[in-house]
Amino acid sequence: MGQPVRFGLNVDPNVGGLAIAERIAAIADNNGIEYVGVQDHPYNEGFFDTFTVLTWLAGRTSRVRLFPNVANLPLRPPAMLAKQAASIDVLSGGRFELGLGAGGFVDAIAGMGGPRRTPGAARAALDEAIDVIRASWAGKPYAHQGRHYVLEEVRPGPRPAHDIGLWLGVVGPKAVRLVGAKADGWSVSAPYVPPARVGELNEIIDEAARSAGRDPDRLVRLYNVMGLIGPADKDAFHGPVERWVETLTGLYTAQRLNTFVFWPNGDREQQSRIFAEEVVPAVRAALG
Repeated sequence: MGQPVRFGLNVDPNVGGLAIAERIAAIADNNGIEYVGVQDHPYNEGFFDTFTVLTWLAGRTSRVRLFPNVANLPLRPPAMLAKQAASIDVLSGGRFELGLGAGGFVDAIAGMGGPRRTPGAARAALDEAIDVIRASWAGKPYAHQGRHYVLEEVRPGPRPAHDIGLWLGVVGPKAVRLVGAKADGWSVSAPYVPPARVGELNEIIDEAARSAGRDPDRLVRLYNVMGLIGPADKDAFHGPVERWVETLTGLYTAQRLNTFVFWPNGDREQQSRIFAEEVVPAVRAALG
């Protein structure tokens, strides 16, 4: 396998839920979990701003890496997004990665003043945004003349503290080509891309990477898994620890997914602790 197995926990940016968010982030930080992800839906009145929550969590953790899962591009101009990402990376000592999405809730985005893009336009804007973000992180003045973004004179800074991973939250065959061609990883959720569909999309990513002269084995392939850990063995994502170990080891070895972020369907704090303290060590042991 090109990448070792890694794990993450989901934290929701709920207004009134900061205490739970802090405790889940601490579970990850104290148990060797690699990532904490925070979903980004700025139009949701029940959510804090995701990047503010990520910065807040960075100040309350010391080891775990943080990322938006995934940032809403239509409501976050890419040059500013790059600056926010670099700033959090510097302030956290190099512990920030950038999950980025084209924006899936068109009416809500438009209602908040964002552009109403067709799927094709959203995909093209995401493609452009990758170039803008990478140019910003390079730290040299630049300009960009595109269909969706026009930047006449950018003087970027600060430089990130490390090479920030740029992971795309995309699900369509045309969009996932961008992962292989230009990104550092893929961030996708099981309800949108069930295990049976992962293989075909992985093949598209691999082909796009090779066509661009890139090594597909270097890509992060992050899978958001939603479910519950408990005695009732219902399916791949609802069952005891042993069932979860079987599921995740299978997804790693057979489907080449290498990073698993747990989104419990209930009792978030306790479920996150069981995942970190029981499921993760067992999966690592099973994979050697």
